[in-house]
Amino acid sequence: MKSQEVGIKPKVNVVLEGDNQMLDEVMVVAYGTAKKSSFTGSASTISNEKLELRPITNLTKGLEGQATGLLTTSGSGQPGEDASIVIRGYGSINASQDPLYVVDGIPFDGSLSSINPSDIESMTVLKDASAGALYGARGANGVVMITTKQGKEGKAQVTWRSTVGWASRAIQPYDMVDQKEFVQLTYEALRNGYVFNSGYSWEQAQQMARAGLSANLGGELYNPFKNYTWDNLINPETGMVQADAVSAWNERWMDAVQRDNAFRQEHQLSVNGGSEKTKYMFSLGYLNEDGILINTGFQRYNARVNVNSNITDWFKANMNASLSNSVQDYSDYDGSSTSNVWYSAQFVSPLFPVYVKGLDGKNVLGEDGKPQLDYGENGRPGSYTDYNPVGGLTDDKSNKKNDVASLRTGVTFGSDKDNFGVFKGIKLNVNFGLDYRNQSRMSYMNMYHGNQATAGGLLTKYNTRMQSYTFNQLLSWNRSFGLHSFDVLAGHEFYAYSYEYLKAGKTNLVDGILELRPGTTLYAADSYTDKYRIESWLGRFNYNYDEKYYFSASLRTDGSSRFHKDHRWGTFWSIGGNWRISKEAFMEDVKWIDNLSLKLSYGQQGNDNILNSDKTSNYYLWQSLYDLDWPNSNQIGGMVSSLENQVVSWEKNGNLNVGVEATFLGSRLSVNAEYYNRKTVDMLLSYPMATSTGFNGYNANVGDMRNSGFEFEIRGTAIRTDDFVWNISWMGSTVKNKVLKLTNTAPEIIKGVYSIKEGMPINTFYMAKSAGVDPATGAQLYWVYDKDENGNIINERISDDYSKASTSKYYQGNRIPDLYGSIGTDFSYKGFDLSVLTSYSIGGKIYDSLYTGSMNAQYATNTWNKHQLRRWQKPGDITDVPRVEINGAYTTTDRFLINASYFAIKNITLGYSLPKDWMRKAKLGNVRVFGSIDNLALFSHLKGMDPQYNFKGETDYSYTPNKTYSFGVEINF
Repeated sequence: MKSQEVGIKPKVNVVLEGDNQMLDEVMVVAYGTAKKSSFTGSASTISNEKLELRPITNLTKGLEGQATGLLTTSGSGQPGEDASIVIRGYGSINASQDPLYVVDGIPFDGSLSSINPSDIESMTVLKDASAGALYGARGANGVVMITTKQGKEGKAQVTWRSTVGWASRAIQPYDMVDQKEFVQLTYEALRNGYVFNSGYSWEQAQQMARAGLSANLGGELYNPFKNYTWDNLINPETGMVQADAVSAWNERWMDAVQRDNAFRQEHQLSVNGGSEKTKYMFSLGYLNEDGILINTGFQRYNARVNVNSNITDWFKANMNASLSNSVQDYSDYDGSSTSNVWYSAQFVSPLFPVYVKGLDGKNVLGEDGKPQLDYGENGRPGSYTDYNPVGGLTDDKSNKKNDVASLRTGVTFGSDKDNFGVFKGIKLNVNFGLDYRNQSRMSYMNMYHGNQATAGGLLTKYNTRMQSYTFNQLLSWNRSFGLHSFDVLAGHEFYAYSYEYLKAGKTNLVDGILELRPGTTLYAADSYTDKYRIESWLGRFNYNYDEKYYFSASLRTDGSSRFHKDHRWGTFWSIGGNWRISKEAFMEDVKWIDNLSLKLSYGQQGNDNILNSDKTSNYYLWQSLYDLDWPNSNQIGGMVSSLENQVVSWEKNGNLNVGVEATFLGSRLSVNAEYYNRKTVDMLLSYPMATSTGFNGYNANVGDMRNSGFEFEIRGTAIRTDDFVWNISWMGSTVKNKVLKLTNTAPEIIKGVYSIKEGMPINTFYMAKSAGVDPATGAQLYWVYDKDENGNIINERISDDYSKASTSKYYQGNRIPDLYGSIGTDFSYKGFDLSVLTSYSIGGKIYDSLYTGSMNAQYATNTWNKHQLRRWQKPGDITDVPRVEINGAYTTTDRFLINASYFAIKNITLGYSLPKDWMRKAKLGNVRVFGSIDNLALFSHLKGMDPQYNFKGETDYSYTPNKTYSFGVEINF
């Protein structure tokens, strides 16, 4: 409520008035600002206070749970990596899903990891066409407006903020079997192979399996049970590992490659101040974050200067500039390669030691008196020969060095003052933005062990250089006449982008010299340059009658160099309205409602940011492309690799938004609810062609898709006294996706375990269906079927024929959750403050390929998940886990589709601000100390699985997210 002053009287009647500060909140929107109460579009604002609660390196990882309709992934836990974001569902099949990032009014092309989150004043997420249509072709997937801190009038204020912390893995490893369980499973897998594949009797198979342990597990050197040999480790009577077998070592590979307490430190210094005419903000930042994987990490230096100057009453100028230098050390391998540490360290046999062992099971020391890493030279079988995950992190080196510069500068002519007469409210803004990024990357694979040992090592160096600039001129006019107010904007914008790529690599290196010149064999040499231009004309009209009825309309036309000159121009538009019902006369007596607004908007946006596996053809879809490096030829020449289609043009996105906003009880309770319907038409797909033409297809605008859903946000103040305040928030969002149209000749696209089919959600799981386990044989059972001449399913039945099952696939759900969002609360009591942020997701499925691999281990050198302990072992067993079998044949089924629901405690922060009278005596402005736990806990349906890894519903052998404990202090002078 508003505070009011009253005179001293015997009797005082006081009528409380609502505090409209929440309604008068000014948001940064496209090409300007807007009051929340007058805004016709859909937007969410995130303050710097929310971002500063979390020890984040990249601002994208601080967005989760902060805005409705915004779905984030955990991505890689590698320090410095971005998280991925989608706003209101999937905008396209082949085009980018990424939103447009705008920094201080200009689209941003630099590295997001170069932005210091402490420099950010606020972020606004624009979600519908009314909010983002002025960005035309680049705003189809939503817009994230980033506003950096500006100077404030007054004497210089100095702020120092330091945090230190320690990180460990946030998601616990999969539960894997121990050494005895592994040997038992390996024995059974060998035995079952002899019985069910080779036709041996049970007794013969048992004997052969016992005899085969040594050859499959690496000889006696790799037998940790030194009181038994491989031949007698299995008790012939029980078929079990001898009960009194004692292991000489039990080294955990994940412990060996990880840090338990990866150190993190961050220090920030900022100065702001200024006069009535000129205001400034200057900041310096330093971050050093060790990764939880040894020899990985991220280091960044930042500097920023923001200056705003009112030179005269009618002339203003501003300049925002930032510099960043960063180095990222990382592991270069991914996927299921043995050289990928996240694969090998998790799934290698627990029998294999980290360090070389003697026949007595003790470490063999090197000349330096230290244990030697075991690379498998002593007969370790399988793909792990000549490789050690710890050695992979210490012997190989990969890093990225980024130099990033960003400049935003502009001038404004005009004034809102009355003495300007007819020119009052007319302004001309001229703005220029420049982004530059130079990245040098090195990947070194050593010459002694691992993938490139036989090639004498491999050194690859990359250099990429990106620069872009935006130049716009904006003419605006805003005036009020009685109850009527309006503002008009017209402008022109030009955007130019350039990207240069260079790669070179050599093998047969000279040890210790990480330069290309000494290498004797050329491995790779590649380069290309991409240039991209957009020219735009734009306009906007906003009207307001009596702060009760609001109307807005915007129009933008873009010409993109990615399309042929006859089809490169696209026109995008939006209209929107906002009715403040609470301002109507019939609402005057409803005192408990502070504000009630109804919003409606519709518009169309475009997308030309098309993805393709061939980097060059991303941007030249309308042209024929020639390949001058085609295989199976020793002659100079070229071949047509891509057919032209000059009529290829924009993907278009129609966006409907209906919203209700309400505040109650003196702004102690606010409720926002919105419905959106987002239809993408003319999606770019490959239109199939007859193979006799020599081409698979050509690019064409043929696909349609829809996303729709609801969003709600409830915020309330449960308790508010002079000393104690308790706030609560709950956000929730839904999204329903449906592919409406593909090509006439191919109404379905199948990629692995995924299907994209007309009438179904994107990336629907398409795989065999499990029918349980045969109690007699332990075989995996499947539902299989035949098809008639019309393609209808007939003769559906249960079978153990995996080959038939691989062609009898079913549609089995997708990753899209039924509901996702966040729940947060914060308390303040005198100088103490406590905040808690949690996130949740309900529904959806994930295909966990990591779990699948550990349940279907095909080789004796790969380990198993503990769920194998409930496997079928003998005729008559009733279980859902089939028999283990070396070199067994399987097909992927829905048995490995895991419920994607989760609940996560994202952050808990406790702070204390020292009493102000203490600070005055110390001549300090404010001192706050705080502690924070980030990514504290995750509750999901499978231990080890990361349900937030990506939007597609898959997992990978990738860097796990981090849990961070941090402590800090912020001092204002």
